[in-house]
Amino acid sequence: MKKIAQPASLSDQAYNIIKEQILTGKLQDNDALPEEKLASQLGISRTPLRNALLRLSSEGLIVQRKGEPARVASFTKENSLEYMEIRSLLEIYNIEKIVTKIDDKFVHLLEENLAEQAEAIADGTYNDFIEKDREFHLLLASYSGNNELKKMIKKMNTGVNRAFIILSKTVPQSAQSAYEEHADIIKALKAKDTVVAKNTMHLHLANVEKRFLEGMKLDK
Repeated sequence: MKKIAQPASLSDQAYNIIKEQILTGKLQDNDALPEEKLASQLGISRTPLRNALLRLSSEGLIVQRKGEPARVASFTKENSLEYMEIRSLLEIYNIEKIVTKIDDKFVHLLEENLAEQAEAIADGTYNDFIEKDREFHLLLASYSGNNELKKMIKKMNTGVNRAFIILSKTVPQSAQSAYEEHADIIKALKAKDTVVAKNTMHLHLANVEKRFLEGMKLDK
């Protein structure tokens, strides 16, 4: 791992570096994360490292047990489907909460993100697309006014996106469809049509699950 440069937050940098290592598969399921070794590799003390590990644990990317080093959380088909089921419930509910609050400023933010998704697809940088996809859903969650709902949606999206990064060879085939579904969601939100917006989100998330299952078959 690369050492952390000052003066940015040491905890934030440690969090981002370890998270990237997990999401790209450089740190794999059940790999141990001993604090002393990690702190030395990153060039920081244990206090900011522990804060970073707490954040990763809250997102479900690592597992912490008393008296043992933290470990990278296991990735399974069943676990990913559970994330997707909970994500669907939360995000469809979130659409219902935000649809009447939509304004031009928020639409502009969504459309900026959509343009960045298109750019990532055009450039063939599919890890960037996955991150922009995640940001799109978190942006929607940020408008709910419910911080706990936002945190839960963030955790579910992190788990789902980890699955797609691990199955990264399937993303080029699914990115364009996901992009078009995101565009449909924005269109429904701009019209402030609650029923259509919820149905559009439901269809998108059902398609995400379908693409995931197809990717699992290809990965065998």
